[in-house]
Amino acid sequence: MKALVLAAGLGTRLRPYTDRIPKPLFTLDGRTLLDRIVRQLIAAGARTVAVNTHHRAEQIHAHLAATTFPAEIVVRHETEILGTGGAIRNTADIWGTQPFMVVNSDITTDIDLAAVFRFHAAHPHPATLVLCHDPDFNSVTVDQEAFVVDFAKAGRAAREGRRHLTFTGIQVLDPSVIDYIPPRGFANSIDAFRSMLADGFKIKAYLAADHVWSDLGSPERYRAAARKIMAAAAFQAVSPTTDGLPIEWHPLAGDGSERRWYRLRRGGASLVMVDHGIRPNAAPGEADSFVNIGRHLHDQGLPVPRIIREDAFAGLAFVEDLGDRHLQTHVAGMSAPADIRSLYREVIDLLVQLSTSGGRGFDPDWTWQTARYDREVIVEKECRYFIEAFVRGYCGREVAFERIEAESHRLADGILAEEARGFMHRDFQSRNILISAGRPHVIDFQGGRLGPAEYDLASLLIDPYVALPAALRDRLRDDFIARYHEQTGKPPAAIAATYRLCALARNLQILGAFGFLAKAKGKTYFADYIPQALKSLQQNLAGLTDHEFPQLRGIADTLVRSKLPGPLQGCGKTS
Repeated sequence: MKALVLAAGLGTRLRPYTDRIPKPLFTLDGRTLLDRIVRQLIAAGARTVAVNTHHRAEQIHAHLAATTFPAEIVVRHETEILGTGGAIRNTADIWGTQPFMVVNSDITTDIDLAAVFRFHAAHPHPATLVLCHDPDFNSVTVDQEAFVVDFAKAGRAAREGRRHLTFTGIQVLDPSVIDYIPPRGFANSIDAFRSMLADGFKIKAYLAADHVWSDLGSPERYRAAARKIMAAAAFQAVSPTTDGLPIEWHPLAGDGSERRWYRLRRGGASLVMVDHGIRPNAAPGEADSFVNIGRHLHDQGLPVPRIIREDAFAGLAFVEDLGDRHLQTHVAGMSAPADIRSLYREVIDLLVQLSTSGGRGFDPDWTWQTARYDREVIVEKECRYFIEAFVRGYCGREVAFERIEAESHRLADGILAEEARGFMHRDFQSRNILISAGRPHVIDFQGGRLGPAEYDLASLLIDPYVALPAALRDRLRDDFIARYHEQTGKPPAAIAATYRLCALARNLQILGAFGFLAKAKGKTYFADYIPQALKSLQQNLAGLTDHEFPQLRGIADTLVRSKLPGPLQGCGKTS
């Protein structure tokens, strides 16, 4: 058997993703659509597979050149797109006198292609179209003997008592069909079929019932297929005895990000899926970082959820279910200060291990924002963010960033005085720490990079979600200093100095984020935590000398005095 895979399309319905990545190189469960179809054809008996290309052809050519298939692969590039009929005509020299199969590259299916080919060989008609029922695409009319009679509107088919079905993009053709394709230019194979019907030829329908088939030509359909296929594969990996049972999907409450979370159950097994969205371009994205960093941390023996199945391009990862008891929730149910301190000391031990063990062998190329916690992050993503998103955006006060620009650089100078080589989570707060089986576990590590452990300590101790008492924060800070000094040899005074500055930077980031989420994103519940974060900012500034950050101190004092009248009413009158 010989076959043609149609891979030249522009992928218009999948824009903007296809502007940089051709549709056949989209992935499902870690394998490209092109690979999946080619290997299905080879498994069905194809010994020669032709692939036509046009849009982003160089990427497809490079991919095929780097992949080994147990069959001959012939690539036909179209300088001008020829359409489905034109692609068949352009490969006419390959087919010889035997029937050949044509398959679209933007579908997923478990239809038995070998059975389809045998079906065609068993009848005398020049074409077989594989049809199924899909209300979104039904456009082919068949009669009671399973012959294609028209490409008519659904209403007409229903009036005539005929079935209206979907062309799956799978077909087997005799070479004689090529006679009905115009010799030059763009041509649609459906037009050829219409001409054949007009001349009295019959086109046989292969009716695929009880099979999986999906067109992947839109982001919604691609994402739905990716979720379904990967969920089944993930459960097969962890609980094969539940195979065949239905999968229950339960949305989980998100937080500040745009990612979507689901808890999946099948039988007695459960998993968590995180959906980062389709990767927007060819560069590694958030999902890539989630997978690469998560696997690295797990390999280092750190308590993070095991990644069971992933497809970074599709933006999906299926991970071990650690439950939903956050540190915030756990602490809220505790009353004894000694027990809270004991728990936090466990978390601090984890933090030290995360920084040291997580930093060993860490590849900065895994990061998707910045490889390191650097000056740009401090100045732009924390200090400027504080002014633009919180002071101006949320509070409505006309304060220019230039007022604190020099202090922002002074803050960066202090934090970056020593190069930090450890792993930094950058959002190490109570909602990103789960208590599972009595132990703290770390989640949401995709924003990690190289940076100071003192920043993560600040994220933990000044966390507005918990609002630890100042005295307890000080004791826990001292616990960290002793433990971190023991592990790294960094002088306690230097650790303390770095922590004070990191606490200020983190505080500015928190307020910027809460202001943005509450005002710009409409997630008003974040406003509930702003008073505590603003109080913490004032306390952090009070722990520094008066001459270090006078402009920040003045802004903080003014905002605190304004008494925050309401979550979306601003932080006081503009002055």
